[in-house]
Amino acid sequence: MTHLPAMHRLYVTSTAPNPRRVLAFLAEKGVEVELVELDMGRREHYDPEYVARAGAPVIPALELENGEFLTESVAICRYVEALHPEPNLMGRDGLEAARIEMWQRRVEFGLLLPVGFVFRHSHPSMAGFENQVPEWAEANRPRVLAGLEMLDRRLSSAPFVAGERFTIADITAWLAIDFMRVTRIAPPEELEALRRWHARLADRPGFQRPARPARKQTAG
Repeated sequence: MTHLPAMHRLYVTSTAPNPRRVLAFLAEKGVEVELVELDMGRREHYDPEYVARAGAPVIPALELENGEFLTESVAICRYVEALHPEPNLMGRDGLEAARIEMWQRRVEFGLLLPVGFVFRHSHPSMAGFENQVPEWAEANRPRVLAGLEMLDRRLSSAPFVAGERFTIADITAWLAIDFMRVTRIAPPEELEALRRWHARLADRPGFQRPARPARKQTAG
């Protein structure tokens, strides 16, 4: 059996949606790993040493015990699932895994990405990172509402986003909606199934806001 290297450190900005997705995934698994908080506002993820080790100026990044780095939040979650199969969050067989991935991608493209565009192109904190195009932010607001309506239709006929049980698709959807707060977009009151689902999941381990990890040097 192939030995999988253990997790060593996870580099995050704990308020950003993609690092929060990994943190939520770990919390649902009951798995702990050393956290290193990077300040995106200070562009710490562009530190040359960090970029050389992670391979790109991106967060989150998982450092393994053999020195390898994994980036991209879903890729990191997939590795965590390989190390800690239970509770299963990404599919127990080929069909369920495909169904979860289908809904995960629908949520990413239909909701999380448009919310991100609104934030990046309208929020003052992003002015130093983005050549902001306010018209693009406004163009994506209807896309956010369309994504919410898609989820409401789905949750009117299923208890969870990907079907009968809680999965990574629910993590992505819940955090996308939580991230909407910074864009001043709220789910419409008439989306009752969506609002019930969101309230029902609010007490899950993955959605409790963690205290920020102690700041550490990226080297080591």
